[in-house]
Amino acid sequence: MRVQLQIRQPITLDVDFEVRGFTALLGSSGEGKSTVLKALAGLTPSHGEPFAALPPQRRPVGYLPQGYALFPHLRAWENVAYALGGRLKAQQQAATALLRSVGLAEQVALRPSQLSGGQQQRVALARALARSPQLLLLDEPTSALDASTRDEIMAELVTRMHQLSIPALAATHDASLAAMSDWVVLLSGRRVIQQGTPAEVFAHPASVAAAALLGVRNRFCARVLAHAPERGLTLLQWDAAGQPLYAPLLSSQPVGALVDWAISPDDVRLPPIKPGQVTESGSPLQGQIEHLVVQGASVTAALRCGEARVWLRAPHRLIAHQGLRVGSVTTVHAQPEHILCWPR
Repeated sequence: MRVQLQIRQPITLDVDFEVRGFTALLGSSGEGKSTVLKALAGLTPSHGEPFAALPPQRRPVGYLPQGYALFPHLRAWENVAYALGGRLKAQQQAATALLRSVGLAEQVALRPSQLSGGQQQRVALARALARSPQLLLLDEPTSALDASTRDEIMAELVTRMHQLSIPALAATHDASLAAMSDWVVLLSGRRVIQQGTPAEVFAHPASVAAAALLGVRNRFCARVLAHAPERGLTLLQWDAAGQPLYAPLLSSQPVGALVDWAISPDDVRLPPIKPGQVTESGSPLQGQIEHLVVQGASVTAALRCGEARVWLRAPHRLIAHQGLRVGSVTTVHAQPEHILCWPR
């Protein structure tokens, strides 16, 4: 399904993108993600496709607002029956069938306060499905979920949408949800800057703005020093750390040009446990450990390199083996093939 919308109120937006399976519309706050969903639902004036010629009540969409907006005084089946129209009691059987389809056969008589966050989301999903939608719209579906259950609940939701064969568009600022999706659309500067499969988009962000949306924390600026086409490399001067580093060849950029560059924390490498286990190449970066955050079997560390802070992620056993702690000085390596660069 192709979405082409021109929106002038409450903000100006012109967007053109594809919805394929479970699609994440990823953007930061204020970019207009929710406005796009409301325009598709007919709740905000817009021009374009699809559904623009239809009034809101005739649009074949199901809408899950942020926070789910369940009636607290109604039981689960009554919340769903309300969307079916008519008298609630007359719709009980149909509402119960919808709740059963989303795995809530045992919770039909419970009120929202008696349900977990994931169960409330499924009640809202059943209510949205009551309209037999051609497109499901989800506004920040992870906002009401705690971090410990978010991935499990969203994985279940994506799987259920696949089973129902209904395309879905989820407005989100959560890169983790985008990584679970079938298709990712990046919204920045109130326009679409990139779209594709998660594998394509996460591996090859189209700009430093795209990298920021995808959660790449290490983003910096450097200047082109020289090119080595025979090696497929460009030498950059990174003033923040006062040292050069090698990046993939940027032959279109003249010497002296400024470029943005980034590297994932997973690709900032500490020396291996066994000397000679891995032959390090690329650019060595020396710095002092400022922070260490233990996250299960891995550790996220902040390394102060001159005026810059470089984030890295490594196995806990490697951190422990090297005796690294806050205040330790160490050298990490940035391989050229892991550095992403874009013209300024």
